[in-house]
Amino acid sequence: MESTVASKLEALLKLQSIDSQLDEIRRVRGDLPEEVQDLEDEIEGYEVRVRKFDDEVAALNDAIAQRKQAIKDSESLIRKYEDQQQNVRNNREYDAITKEIELQKLEIQVSEKKIREAHYQIEQKIAEIEGTKHRLEERRKDLDNKKHELDQIVSESEEEENKLSTERETASHDIEERLLSAYNRIRKNVRNGLAVVQVKRDACGGCFNTVPPQRQADIAAQKKVIVCEHCGRILAGVEQRVF
Repeated sequence: MESTVASKLEALLKLQSIDSQLDEIRRVRGDLPEEVQDLEDEIEGYEVRVRKFDDEVAALNDAIAQRKQAIKDSESLIRKYEDQQQNVRNNREYDAITKEIELQKLEIQVSEKKIREAHYQIEQKIAEIEGTKHRLEERRKDLDNKKHELDQIVSESEEEENKLSTERETASHDIEERLLSAYNRIRKNVRNGLAVVQVKRDACGGCFNTVPPQRQADIAAQKKVIVCEHCGRILAGVEQRVF
């Protein structure tokens, strides 16, 4: 039983050592991966905004075209009504046609007003598009710089990271699923990523709270897997003090 527990703890310590090295490699990258992702999300938002403005400008141009056609139709009707006025038989017919002409002139005025409003809106949209495109270009430059910086850092450690990742996969296979699951859960819940530690100077190597002598003896005996009663980390051994 002792050798089984001891081998489990040894496997966990090995996995922890690999993960700590991987953590250090990723720590060097700092916030760059998140900054790159944030910039990509921001750029996508600007691109969506530009497409939306373009669609709105296209819709306004369609509306202008429709209004211009409506003006032509009204002008055509006015000419038709004016011709009819030459052949009216009484004042009532003349007044009715005059009313129709006035109505068409009013329609023209409304269309012309709507066209002016649409042109103004297009000017506003184009200004928004230009401003958004300017910000978009600046963010694209920022993204290129951040990506270049990140790529340089990644390339410097890529070979070592791939090697450690392969070693981690191999090391994980040596640990039973239940214990591996507990290890991964603890790593997610602690700030420094240390799920497996040793007792150093009578204290937990993770949270630095004191470990009582009897508990240290149980840990050193390696008859069962013991966790720190304060932080929940797995205590894989007691470091021998050199006097």
